[in-house]
Amino acid sequence: MVIVVREDASADERAEVMRLLSAQAGGSASVTAARTRAGYVVCAPECVPAAKLVRQLTALRAVARVVPAAAPYPLASRELVPDGTVVTVGAVSFGAGAPVIIAGPCSVESAEQIEAAARAARDAGARLLRGGAFKPRTSPYAFQGLGLPGVELLARAGAAAGLPVVTEVMEPGLVPAVAELADVLQVGSRNMQNFPLLRAVGRAGRPVLLKRGFAATIEEWLLAAEYILAEGNPDVILCERGVRGFDPATRNLLDLACVPLLRTLTHLPVIVDPSHATGRRDLVAPMGVAAIAAGADGLIVEMHPRPDDALSDREQTIDPDTLARLVRRCHAVRAALDHDTAGERGDVPEELAAGAGR
Repeated sequence: MVIVVREDASADERAEVMRLLSAQAGGSASVTAARTRAGYVVCAPECVPAAKLVRQLTALRAVARVVPAAAPYPLASRELVPDGTVVTVGAVSFGAGAPVIIAGPCSVESAEQIEAAARAARDAGARLLRGGAFKPRTSPYAFQGLGLPGVELLARAGAAAGLPVVTEVMEPGLVPAVAELADVLQVGSRNMQNFPLLRAVGRAGRPVLLKRGFAATIEEWLLAAEYILAEGNPDVILCERGVRGFDPATRNLLDLACVPLLRTLTHLPVIVDPSHATGRRDLVAPMGVAAIAAGADGLIVEMHPRPDDALSDREQTIDPDTLARLVRRCHAVRAALDHDTAGERGDVPEELAAGAGR
């Protein structure tokens, strides 16, 4: 269960809640406190919400409400924040309605390249700039990225273009240095269950973009998010990037069904990475539009000023013109869906709603 504590509760009153739950859990260390979108909460996943315990808790002045979360990821569960979480990065909001497009090269290669990419991303309508400085490559001989100097180049390019930046961090020890420069910390597919890294980004004070592992179940993915939330970081964005399939025609198998499914399971915003999911630049735009149609809060795509010259993932990297068309189509699809929903609620005239259906 999760206990939402009143904001004006004193330290002694909060400690009283912890003592009661710890006694019920047999002194279990799994009773933790964290700052969440619902406020300050105490999470006790091993405590059964028996009637007597609920009465004892609700009798305490510090307790605002008791949430009997059935999921093994109580902090990520939709039950805790029924209306959904909005994650804000600068002036950009994930989960507020409008689709947010993140774009940029797979790898930061040079100052000239990342500055050109930043300008192109901004002019195409992207709201954040992505770029990898630490690259987890399958082959040890492939380009591994520029490291911290690459993050510095990304940060300068983003600032010049007026775009917040997102980049991957791979080691717990590098989290503080990367968090000084990046606006959003990305945990990549290969590190989704790197639990020390998840705890480190949870303590970093930056929003986290958590990619689904390429062989991870939905529950494993949400439990990875739970590690970050349990450290007191409420700003987690989930990113579907495809799971490993058996058909080599595409790089991965894009699981768009997870997008509406996650709406019922978690309050966290969800975006989609059609670049890694498909591995083909000709599929990035159509699958990106499909992701928005499925209800995704945004996309993260690989875009390079000169895709054929990219040092990594050139096969799935689009050019600035394709990005601009993708952004326009994503906003058009979301507007059409919002119009249709408004018609169903009766918020627009019936004849307009009928016309949208045709």
